[in-house]
Amino acid sequence: MHINWAAFNPGMAALGGAMIGAAAVLFALSTGRIAGISGIVGGLLRPYRGDVAWRLAFVGGLLAAGLVWRALDRFPPVAVDISTGTLVVAGLLVGVGTRLGSGCTSGHGVCGLSRLSPRSLAATLAFMATGFATVFVIRHVLR
Repeated sequence: MHINWAAFNPGMAALGGAMIGAAAVLFALSTGRIAGISGIVGGLLRPYRGDVAWRLAFVGGLLAAGLVWRALDRFPPVAVDISTGTLVVAGLLVGVGTRLGSGCTSGHGVCGLSRLSPRSLAATLAFMATGFATVFVIRHVLR
């Protein structure tokens, strides 16, 4: 994947981050739950009675946001220069890591850190360090 750094807009990035934070706060205040995507989607895979509608609405909102963006503007071009098999393995590893860490970047990185959770700090440091190490090995050691 290549990023067009000339088109990067720090103001829009900050606005997007603020919107994610505001959405996480509103979700927590209105439902008493953490906006962790892996937990929300995981709850759809093993549903409890009366616990499905809000999860579907949440995931539907995530999907709808992309559709609204696409209707109002065009997506930036994305070039993925790895094989489908590599993407599948990477996705499976992310899923395993999410289960091992009891959450994902949204649950630990956004919601947990904002609540000053030591567990979320440890999880965020672990998955960020793993990501940095993975990129380093793939980009600099294996090439």
